[in-house]
Amino acid sequence: MTALISIKPKYVSRIISGEKKFEFRKQIFKKDVEKVYIYSSSPQKQIVGYFKIKNILQNHPEQLWEDTKNFSGIDRKEFDTYYKNRDIGYAIEISEFRELDNYLSPYEYYKNFKAPQSFFYFNQSIIDYKS
Repeated sequence: MTALISIKPKYVSRIISGEKKFEFRKQIFKKDVEKVYIYSSSPQKQIVGYFKIKNILQNHPEQLWEDTKNFSGIDRKEFDTYYKNRDIGYAIEISEFRELDNYLSPYEYYKNFKAPQSFFYFNQSIIDYKS
């Protein structure tokens, strides 16, 4: 199964550089996802690459920070703000990230494309054809 997740451009650049090896989420996939495409949100609005999931950590935010802080790609203040009043958080460990040679605008291929708030399950066939 494949998913598409929305990530802010500043965090996408940190994934590309290798500084960010964990993507934090409040909710996680219910299906078994192996490959995740990255949609860089506004103002970029393009699919920029994909990665395989090495692991998904689930824990109290305090422990999650301790386990991921060296490759979080965010500072503690951003992390604490994101998980404020949460008992559980998730960290998707990024493996084998690949940047697409040509970024793709999903609006060109999907008539009614709406960027996901968090993620959605995704048919990668158009991307495989175009990339």
